[in-house]
Amino acid sequence: MTEHLHIGCAGWSVPGAHAAHFPEDGTHLARYARRFNMVEINSSFYRPHQPKTYAKWAACVPDNFRFAVKFPRAGTHDARLHEAEPIIESFASQVHELGDRLGPVLVQLPPSLAFERDVAEVFFDAMRQHFDGPLVCEPRHPTWFTPAGDALWKRFDVARVAADPARVPEAAIAGGAGPVRYWRLHGAPRVYYDAYGDEGLRPWAGDIRAAREAGLDCWAVMDNTALGHATLDAMRLEAMLADVR
Repeated sequence: MTEHLHIGCAGWSVPGAHAAHFPEDGTHLARYARRFNMVEINSSFYRPHQPKTYAKWAACVPDNFRFAVKFPRAGTHDARLHEAEPIIESFASQVHELGDRLGPVLVQLPPSLAFERDVAEVFFDAMRQHFDGPLVCEPRHPTWFTPAGDALWKRFDVARVAADPARVPEAAIAGGAGPVRYWRLHGAPRVYYDAYGDEGLRPWAGDIRAAREAGLDCWAVMDNTALGHATLDAMRLEAMLADVR
């Protein structure tokens, strides 16, 4: 794997159709982690995991493997960023059991959530009190793609996710602040179901290549998992970027 280039899937399932690409022994996570160098944990968005569960996961992956972890919807979609400190504190107490295997913390916002500076500042200030590592945010309302939004990312050193499909054109561009850039590719044209293939991945590979050449730490997550296409697309993307240094 190339240093500072992290490519993987949303979840560590090993589809039967692609099982030959993975070592045969061990749990699905152990097998996955010997093939890819990162995974995005999405289940944390829906429900908490016990600290000992995160510790167990961390113990069965190689030293260079990293977990990106999705922040709970209780704070983003239910509370809509308001008074989220107890949720942040509880989440942090769980995921910090990953130790040095913890990569970016992903905050995905609901499409209906408009930018409110005061609310966002309180939320990300609380996040920064518990996380000094990479924070990445996937806003989906147009009001976040403004100079005020850019100032927020800079103040709290937050990267803005590039997503496909993008709800607004700017959402397809990895931006924000700090040394990290993050891509979440959900499948096209059918979200979660369709494969990208070489042709569909080539433009994204170009964006990632440019970011790496600019010295940024790049993370790319394939989320077209419904039919198992994420695995092969992640391998394709790796091959396209094999010469990135």
